[in-house]
Amino acid sequence: MAEASVLKLVAVGAGCLLIGCYVGKRWALYSMLRPNLPYGESSSAYHGKDEKHEVEKLADKYEDFKMVLVVRNDLKMGKGKVAAQCSHATLGLYKKIFHRAPKALQRWEMCGQVKVVTKVESEEEMLYLQNRAKTMKIPTHITVDAGRTQIAPNSKTVMAVLGPSDLVDEVTGGLKLL
Repeated sequence: MAEASVLKLVAVGAGCLLIGCYVGKRWALYSMLRPNLPYGESSSAYHGKDEKHEVEKLADKYEDFKMVLVVRNDLKMGKGKVAAQCSHATLGLYKKIFHRAPKALQRWEMCGQVKVVTKVESEEEMLYLQNRAKTMKIPTHITVDAGRTQIAPNSKTVMAVLGPSDLVDEVTGGLKLL
């Protein structure tokens, strides 16, 4: 009798474990694919997750796409910090346009996911470039640091810009490589 009770408990436990694993994987996949709001941005930056981004139309007209990462040189971040912030910016922009511009992302991926890292000397210069990109209907993402290590909280560290190479060059072509 005691063995039957133990077997029932083990069976119930195993069933709960399987259900938990299934739900956990589904939730992780859902949360990974949904367009999260990056730290420091408002929901108005998204205009609805189902609305296509303007860069999607450009994917039909242009073949060469690239991403340019614009790093604030005035923050004097270490190499590892710069690498981490560039990764955040790349992923942030990817997540921002994943549902809204899949053709544009596909073009970029077909081009080898070209990434060029450049530098600016101030936050003002970065924000100017972001406004210029927005007027050209090119998506951007600026990473805002939490301030746990090398720099002050809420510092804008890196901007990512993705679009047709010719148009991205109009925004960032004058910048020096990092």
